[in-house]
Amino acid sequence: MFSLVKENIRIALDSIRTQLLRTILTVLIIAIGITALVGILSAVNALENTITSDFASMGANTFNLQRYDFTVQTRGSGEVQKVNPVITYRDAKEFKENFIYPNTDTSISFSGTSAAEIKYGKEKTDPEVSVLGVNEYFLTNSGLEVETGRDFSYFDIENNASVCVIGSDFKDGIFKNIDPINKTISVRGAKFKVIGVLESKGSTFGNNQDLRVLIPIQKARTLFNLANTNYNISVKVADKEMLEGAQDEAIISFRKIRKLKPREENNFGMERSDSLLNEIFKIMGYLDVAAWIISIITILGSSIALMNIMLVSVTERTREIGVRKALGAKKNTIAFQFFSETIIIGQLGGILGILLGMLVGYVVAVSADFVFSIPWGAIISATVISLVIAILSGSYPALKAAKQNPIESLRYE
Repeated sequence: MFSLVKENIRIALDSIRTQLLRTILTVLIIAIGITALVGILSAVNALENTITSDFASMGANTFNLQRYDFTVQTRGSGEVQKVNPVITYRDAKEFKENFIYPNTDTSISFSGTSAAEIKYGKEKTDPEVSVLGVNEYFLTNSGLEVETGRDFSYFDIENNASVCVIGSDFKDGIFKNIDPINKTISVRGAKFKVIGVLESKGSTFGNNQDLRVLIPIQKARTLFNLANTNYNISVKVADKEMLEGAQDEAIISFRKIRKLKPREENNFGMERSDSLLNEIFKIMGYLDVAAWIISIITILGSSIALMNIMLVSVTERTREIGVRKALGAKKNTIAFQFFSETIIIGQLGGILGILLGMLVGYVVAVSADFVFSIPWGAIISATVISLVIAILSGSYPALKAAKQNPIESLRYE
């Protein structure tokens, strides 16, 4: 039995070699569908890895008070979107002073600019550095770690010390081959002593998190005194079990600050880091569905093309089938020969599609600074799909070949 199977596979491979151009075209058709599936799923997987790593560092016991909720409610065609007021420094400061809840740390921060030029001696950066005003809890609430040096202390913030913490990219920039700690940089003419360098975080959606300068919030307010500046409030709870209570207390406190009446809706938003992550994963789920729909349509075309080519092959080899049957070949043997050809072609297309799809996903991940990982789920799915395509596309041609009348087949020319 084994020798018969081996012989049929050898004959199938010989047939594939004799029809090399047709085989290559068929493999490419199948590979296109598999590439679409694996490529899109790889890119989506890389995006999920990036988002997960960014939010996981914040932990599941952090929530933010912000101007709007992350989710946007759909409104009627004639209804006007409600515009929430910005969170002012007065709002943020009053919240920090009045929000009293056990084992919580409140961070206040704002973005001064995303186009600052930082100078150190004769060296200077391109005007693309972000400068943030922060308090002493910003790093811990944001999941950031100091690689060298130290974090801001309570006294740094309260005394408006001229100190700063910089991103890791500065080590290879204006501080190349120099230890940045205790060096003085210039931000809009103001001098700041570097007390810490952050660990590398990479880029997210084109935003380089390693090219930024953090300075005490009051110092930042004197340098970047813009109208309608929106401040960010982040609260970290030491015990996750107390998170719900802390959120309720935060809503009550901020409603009092906004002087909202009991029946008025909140004119601010609240998001937990894990709930925001869940919302993003819902969007990722839609992308996965779209990837499957696109791929299924392409793969359906591939399977039709494969079946058509195998039917043409059966027609062209009618006389060969008659000769083999005249020499004693059974129906199962003939069917297995053509079925083997289809399986081999389908798997070659699947392997090529997987390799091309991973390459596409890798290129997308590198271009967008996403965290790429091998998409095992997509690879397994693609392998199964290519096998199913081959089985479905090869069954009918194989049965048609097996049912050929040997006498009529020998007459065929």
